[in-house]
Amino acid sequence: MAFEETKVKAKSFAKKLGWMILIATILLSIGYYFYRTYTISEGTRAGILYKVSKKGKVFKTYEGQLQLAGAVLMNKESTFEFSAKDDQVYADLQKYEGKNVRLHYQEKVNAFPWQGDTDYLVFKVEEVK
Repeated sequence: MAFEETKVKAKSFAKKLGWMILIATILLSIGYYFYRTYTISEGTRAGILYKVSKKGKVFKTYEGQLQLAGAVLMNKESTFEFSAKDDQVYADLQKYEGKNVRLHYQEKVNAFPWQGDTDYLVFKVEEVK
């Protein structure tokens, strides 16, 4: 009789443990998602848009480079690399390639791979005249 009671208690414990692990996994996944998509800064950058492309092996993302305004030489410090948020922003970027633009962006803590190669996600672009 004691063996049967132990089996029942063990089965009950395993069931409770399974539910607790499932709930903990769901909560940790939600927390991790919000951490990775948290915006740590927002701002604008202005300069000449000189590169926009769609690239990627698994996740096709929109990437671009901006030569910052006031930079005399084009080097790593004077360029701003960014990712475009969606198809519409990418179309706008293509329209303004080679022109002076102002990019509105959000910097994420650590963007997911399908959001782009960089943590800077451009959501709006406008031409500077």
